Amino acid sequence: MKSPRAAACKGFTLLELLVALAIFALVAVTAYAGLAAVLNTEEALDEHSRDLSELQLAMQLLHRDLLQLSDRPIRDEYGDVQPALVAGGSPDALIALTRSGWANPTGRVRSNLARVAYGLDGDRLVRAVWPQLDRVAGSEPLRAELLSGVQTVDMRFLDAEGRWRDTWPPLTAAPGIPPGLPRAVELVIFHERWGRIRRLIRLPG
Repeated sequence: MKSPRAAACKGFTLLELLVALAIFALVAVTAYAGLAAVLNTEEALDEHSRDLSELQLAMQLLHRDLLQLSDRPIRDEYGDVQPALVAGGSPDALIALTRSGWANPTGRVRSNLARVAYGLDGDRLVRAVWPQLDRVAGSEPLRAELLSGVQTVDMRFLDAEGRWRDTWPPLTAAPGIPPGLPRAVELVIFHERWGRIRRLIRLPG
């Protein structure tokens, strides 16, 4: 028969329990830190992917609208004639243009032309579309926010003589004569995340 002293020696001492708990706590903290790092990395990658997709979509839409540029003036809600392309007025109205190729999947009786405008609303690049070219009072566009984090947007336009213009129509355009369309557009966007983004777009015709 074993003595009471021998039976008591079979358990853990308080010191051994404290050491075991300390080791378990250290392992748990290390594992949590590793898991948190993985989750943070995944979240950062998802955010980067979303921001990149947003940038690509905005540039794609702007590029497509310019490539579909049509030399068709419009009348605004006040009845005044506006050129097919107007740009360089103010940051909140960067560029307005008439574009062709407006998809009509339902086969409605309407033109394939639309009026499109881009502007800045705070730090967001916004695209507006008017289904009717010649507008009436109260006409409201369909607006969509394309890109956030935009600091500035600069544009230049190459005229028929090969000179770059900051506005379109050029300030030197003869009154009463249709200004026509530029040969190319240079677009420079300064973005808080992506920095300086430059595109040179050759226009049709």
